[in-house]
Amino acid sequence: MKRYGISALLLIAFTLTIAMKTDQPVKTLYDFKAKTLEGKDYDFSTLKGKKVMIVNTASECGFTPQYEALQRLHERYDSTGKFAIIGFPCNQFGGQEPGSSTEIRTFCTKNYGVTFQMMEKIDVKGENQHPLYKWLTNKSENGVEDAPVKWNFQKFLIDENGKYVDHAGSAEQPDSERIIKWIEGN
Repeated sequence: MKRYGISALLLIAFTLTIAMKTDQPVKTLYDFKAKTLEGKDYDFSTLKGKKVMIVNTASECGFTPQYEALQRLHERYDSTGKFAIIGFPCNQFGGQEPGSSTEIRTFCTKNYGVTFQMMEKIDVKGENQHPLYKWLTNKSENGVEDAPVKWNFQKFLIDENGKYVDHAGSAEQPDSERIIKWIEGN
């Protein structure tokens, strides 16, 4: 009987050792960098302590008017130092973001007065998917859920510790009651 007890303990110890070696630590938002719309390096670790909404944007989409709600959120919460919005232009859905960085900046500023952080145009899915979006869209990377980007203006919510929390589909307004409650911690 002692022989089986020791064997069982060894098997459990071996299983735990293998599990620990293959279990990768979950990344946070702070592990990523990207380029701004102006081509400057941006380190997401500068957002420590803030809740963050990341959204893939497009200038010629039916959801483009969401820029207005995004800007209102930015104006309402940015001064608190506890919330930030990051926009990533993307041309993968219906070719609805064909512009250059300069054209995107001009469009956003002229039509919606955008002052929140806009990043360079990237791929949010597929072979050339940006590493940040690989993290955002895969449970194996973010530890929470698979959330492939289905269209422009999908929103990802990151907590003040850089951990993935949830996503909101394109049709959900950036200032929906659910998102406002999350921002305010209610």
